[in-house]
Amino acid sequence: MDGAQGADVTDQDMGSWSTLAGLRAAIRSGAFSGHTAGLAPGKLQCNIAILPEAYALDFLRFCLRNPKPCPIVGIGETGDPALPTLGPDIDICNDLPRYRLYQDGQFAGEVTDISAHWRKDMVTVALGCSFTFERALMAAGIPMRHVEQNLTVPMYRTSLPLVRGNMFGGTMVVSMRPLRGGDVPRAVEICAKYPHAHGAPVHVGDPAAIGVTDLDMPDWGQAVHMRPDEVPVFWACGVTSQNALLSAGIPLVITHAPGHMLISDIDEDAAQPVPKP
Repeated sequence: MDGAQGADVTDQDMGSWSTLAGLRAAIRSGAFSGHTAGLAPGKLQCNIAILPEAYALDFLRFCLRNPKPCPIVGIGETGDPALPTLGPDIDICNDLPRYRLYQDGQFAGEVTDISAHWRKDMVTVALGCSFTFERALMAAGIPMRHVEQNLTVPMYRTSLPLVRGNMFGGTMVVSMRPLRGGDVPRAVEICAKYPHAHGAPVHVGDPAAIGVTDLDMPDWGQAVHMRPDEVPVFWACGVTSQNALLSAGIPLVITHAPGHMLISDIDEDAAQPVPKP
């Protein structure tokens, strides 16, 4: 568990973190602040965006109009850090291992507790996460190269247009995973079962067709090795929502730090996105 905090992590600590209740308690107390990949298998993990109510309706419109990169799985009440539809005990102020703060579209630091930054006008939006379909693909015997190489999945800006929601817009961000050609149809079928986790890929093959010029130079994450029998497969990515939020230059936005997701009480296979209007 990379990034575990606190001196002399013990076997007892590791054992307590193997349950959802124990892991959430460790995150809430600050005893664990590492990434959440591979933790709480089968539970829905969520990207998080927290923003002032004055901008929240337009952001929600943007997400609903672009459900592939921005599948909404939960929305909090204004000023309330709870997310009861994702878990009865969630407190968004300290139930993520690490948060990022942005002011006027600029990065302003990382923290492990946002209680001091919470305001009565803040709204939490939870979006589905690619960890869900990655787990399903690996369970089906389809390898994930970035997992094998212990890298952050490569992500790229594209030319794929988004439907605007007033001040929010731009182009889609995608993540890329190389797959053997014969695995692509099965991967599409598996991922289509998870619309709350970006669903089926948005593109297979030539990166230039979606405006990606160099697979070795991702905009986020790290490049992965492509083998001769593989093709690049691109999925809509939740970084799209963060990119839109930052481009809008909102006075204060709080998100999860990359890889440090909210772990919900909801089973991945039971979760559903908020329907598109």
